[in-house]
Amino acid sequence: MVKNQRYSKFQWKSSKEHTVDKDDDNYLHPFAFICKKSCCNHKRAKNKLCFFIFLSLLSCTLFLATYLFSSDSTAALSFLYSFRVDNGSETDINASLCSSVPNGTICCDRSSIRSDICIMKGDVRTCSVSSSIFLYGATGSSSHLTGLIDDEDEREEEYVIQHEKIRPYTRKWEPEVMDTITELDLIVKRKDLGVRQSCHVVHNVPAVFFSTAGYTGNLYHEFNDGILPLYITSQHLNKKVVFVILEYHNWWITKYRDILSQLSDFPVIDFNGDKRIHCFPKAIVGLRIHDDLTIDSSLMENNKTLGDFRDLLDCAYRPRIRGLIKEEEREAQLIMAKSAFSPSSKARRKAVKKPKLVIISRYGSRAISNEDKLVKMAESIGFSVEVLMPVRTTELAKVYKVLNSSDVMVGVHGAALTHFLFMRPGSVFIQVIPLGTDWAAETYYEEPSQMLGLRYIGYKILPKESSLYDEYDKNDPILIDPSSVSNKGWEFTKKIYLDHQIVRLNLRRFRKRLLRAYNYSIARKNKLRHMSMV
Repeated sequence: MVKNQRYSKFQWKSSKEHTVDKDDDNYLHPFAFICKKSCCNHKRAKNKLCFFIFLSLLSCTLFLATYLFSSDSTAALSFLYSFRVDNGSETDINASLCSSVPNGTICCDRSSIRSDICIMKGDVRTCSVSSSIFLYGATGSSSHLTGLIDDEDEREEEYVIQHEKIRPYTRKWEPEVMDTITELDLIVKRKDLGVRQSCHVVHNVPAVFFSTAGYTGNLYHEFNDGILPLYITSQHLNKKVVFVILEYHNWWITKYRDILSQLSDFPVIDFNGDKRIHCFPKAIVGLRIHDDLTIDSSLMENNKTLGDFRDLLDCAYRPRIRGLIKEEEREAQLIMAKSAFSPSSKARRKAVKKPKLVIISRYGSRAISNEDKLVKMAESIGFSVEVLMPVRTTELAKVYKVLNSSDVMVGVHGAALTHFLFMRPGSVFIQVIPLGTDWAAETYYEEPSQMLGLRYIGYKILPKESSLYDEYDKNDPILIDPSSVSNKGWEFTKKIYLDHQIVRLNLRRFRKRLLRAYNYSIARKNKLRHMSMV
């Protein structure tokens, strides 16, 4: 389960409470009430009204012009931007922010509630000792400089043109976790004043700066907060980009090395550990994120989708999977050579025809207590069953190999279900939904899996299928009204529903879902076989 607060997709959604009928008086222009009473029936009054409106518009125009052309242009733009109306999703307007950055300047897009992103263009130089990135920008008189920062050295202060601060992590709305992320100072200095530190390493491609701290260590967060936003932010650069990581972890690099190799042709840089001054022609600080485990194709260059991201995963793991298959074949040949019995080709073909079901197993909280019986039932239906219990150290290529060849995946709501990204479009994903996790199950896994093209089946357990049924009174809100408990806050949800709930499936009830998945998988296999023969 993901640590999160209940938020309505971070955006306002239209409803009957927020819409007004066009015939309603409140829908009219602010001046319309004057017309409605009597002035529209009198030409003289109408002329006065028009003159009043003209004067009002003229005054507003003069005010805005004065504000816009004042010395503080950044404040002016912020003033105008405050009138932007949020239509319920990241818009094309958001996508275009900072799309064109003049040389020697910083542009920061802080419009998203999920993350900030700043772009620096020109002579960019790192300084990890002070957690700073410098950009040497414009020349000219210091009297035109704005955005100065406090500094004991007045001469140094006047060299500064612009100063921005940013924590490059994608959970901006959670101050507790954001406080653990290194804050970077992005500073534009006059390039004709002061002393520039020499470059130790010169790069001729852009850099993307981001952090692997926060909730890293949880698979959901590793993909949702890091890998997917990294793809969204950098894929258009066609691997001509250097990744610079704050809070660098060797194990993270090892785990995601295959994916990183599909996004960049260059070695990753440990920002805090590498004290050398790296120089870039451009820097993107922070990562863009669209939604939970989601890619909005309308905001992507070339309309990239979640399916395109999965294609990248396929390219990343294919070489390793080929090696794993060869190892398995060698082991199988050795076993057959030692065995007096060798299964007939007919038997082998029959085994291959069985749809493959993978159970994502858990231990401790939200484990399936009767998992062994679930396996037997699935096999009796006709599935070839594999139980998979991935941990943080499990090689992702091995997990990908198992799920890429599966027809159905079953698992209880939790971070491990992020592995649905490894399934082929058209496969079946069955999510077992414990008490108190309805909203999270839908938001984090149901909607994204359908976007990927999976056939989603949700199985919401009954109170009797939860271990909580034995701990609380049968009329306790914890059992009969979980939403009222979840509304009390994350800590209540975590303590009651996530940390101490075990699932014991009603196998007769769950069997209906498995039969539906089996029949669908058989029909799909037959269709694919027929298409291959045509």
